[in-house]
Order: sequence, then C-alpha cells, then structure tokens
Amino acid sequence: MAMNVRDRLLAHAALGHFSLAGVDPDARLGLGRGRAERGLAKGAQRLAELQDRLHAEGRRSLLVVLQGMDTSGKDGTIKHVMAQMNPQGVRVVAFREPTPEEVRRGFLWRIRRALPGPGEIVIFNRSHYEDVLVPRVKKALEEGVLERRYGQINRFEKELAEKRATTVVKVCLHISYEEQRQRLLARLHDPSKRWKFSEHDLVERGQWDEYMAAYDVAIARCATPWAPWYVVPANRKWFRNWAVAQILTETLEEMNLAYPQP
Repeated sequence: MAMNVRDRLLAHAALGHFSLAGVDPDARLGLGRGRAERGLAKGAQRLAELQDRLHAEGRRSLLVVLQGMDTSGKDGTIKHVMAQMNPQGVRVVAFREPTPEEVRRGFLWRIRRALPGPGEIVIFNRSHYEDVLVPRVKKALEEGVLERRYGQINRFEKELAEKRATTVVKVCLHISYEEQRQRLLARLHDPSKRWKFSEHDLVERGQWDEYMAAYDVAIARCATPWAPWYVVPANRKWFRNWAVAQILTETLEEMNLAYPQP
C-alpha cells in the first residue's frame, strides 16, 4: 500500500497543544534521496494532470499556505514543486510587512484580495499567519487580541471551504536552528545568493525560541478539519520537495476532479 504522506505529516493538536520540538526536521519517513527525487519527477505529470482537471472543471480552487522561518525553503519549494504546473492556472502571492492602508483595513483584507478564483491554485509565500506570529514574538498585541485573531482565522478558513469551494492546505516548513545557520552562511559565501541576506535575518534568528513558541500556538489554535496544518521536515531539501508534492497530489486526488462533459 502506498504511503499516505498527509497522515504522516498532519499536525495533531492534542488537548489544544502542539510542539514543533516533537518533529524531527531531519526526518525522511524512511525515504532515500534517489527514491524521493525519482518520485518527484515521476509525480510531476500526475500533479500537472490534476491541476488541469481543476482548471477545466472551473468550480473549485486550492489555496496553499507556505510558512516557515527564514531560509526554510519557501521559494525553493515553489520553484521545484510547482514547476510542472500550467502557469495560467497558478498564482504565487508573497506577503511582506503590511502597508499603512492594509493595517487600517484589518489583517485579512489583503488576504481576501489575493484568494484563488474558480479553477485556480494560489500559493501564499507567508500569509495571514504572519499577523499572529510576528505580533506574538514582538509583543505588539495583547493576548486577548491574538486569541480573537485565531478565531477570525478559523472562521475565515471555514468560510473558504464552505462558501467558496476552496480547499485550504497549510504547510509549515520545519528546519533546525543549526540548519538555518548553515544556510545563512551559504548565502554570504555565494555571490548569487548574497542579495538575500540582511541584518534583519540575524535579528529574527535571535528570537528563534520565541518564534517556535508562536508557531506552536498558531498551529494548535488553527489546525482544523477544514484547513489542516502539515509540518514538513525541511532540513533535507530533496525530502521537503517530495513531501510537499505528495501532500498536494493527495489533496487534489481526494477532490475527485473530473473533466466536464461537452
């Protein structure tokens, strides 16, 4: 029987608690690199076919939320996993620090403007979760406000599932503190990647424990049946790419997509 990757990587919030410390960022589910890379290449055609069916059906959509610490591989995942998809049906939205207008309108306003339309796949490179992660780490919002935001997120994601026919998949790319150090150093030593490095990366790295705690709470509060969280061990890039591709393939297959009749 084929491995169900979603079941293996699903985040379970036991009694309202979750801990990233319980997930090994080096885990590979018994898979070797060669097998994973062959599986990714072989599965690319299947993923492209499923995307084509979603686009042709034109009724439902898929929202993929990618979260993770700096250097966790959000850009790399998009590059390697989405490469075989038809660009006409896929859109990537990267969320940065909100503008004054976005702050004034509420944290979900800019998210709603970027949602997928019928038949479309949209990948959020960072997302509305930044609006609970960062304020918790920086102590910019009171606990009561943060708790209300978790509730708003859950209601928003349920609305997507029930009223917009949007399937929501949330992926946390989980790397270790040491792996991040190695990747930051690699950026400094590689002229083609040096532009990605900033002093801000070091400031954020100094609050690693606080970010881990913030992720624990966000995943615990917002891991729901209608918008599950998957924690992907991401120290090994080849495993990360394979796992995310499998999660998306299994999700699209479960949607029972079919080409419409003429």
